[in-house]
Amino acid sequence: QVQLVESGGGSVQAGGSLRLSCAASRSTYGMGWFRQVPGKDREAVAAISSGGRNTYYADSVKGRFTISQSQDNFKLYLQMNSLRPEDTAMYYCASGRTGNGWSDARNYNYWGQGTQVTVAS
Repeated sequence: QVQLVESGGGSVQAGGSLRLSCAASRSTYGMGWFRQVPGKDREAVAAISSGGRNTYYADSVKGRFTISQSQDNFKLYLQMNSLRPEDTAMYYCASGRTGNGWSDARNYNYWGQGTQVTVAS
């Protein structure tokens, strides 16, 4: 069992930045960030393989968001720059298998409770 706790969400103006963190109760496989808006499917944002060798990004966030993790794999981060109103969502941290299936939520076994990000225009 892995427990994941997100933090760092909040409200910012468009063009601003936020850094999300996710604390894991133990070292995990790959990890990822997803986001969800009410009434829509959960959307993959970014993922990182165990050990940080590979990173993956949704086209909508490439060049603006950066995923990283601590050396011991206990903490996951998402640096979000140049935020847009369309980035507004609940952001979830997840642990599971990355690789080619990184964007499929079914490949992740453990999920955090989420942290809200709101970007005002």
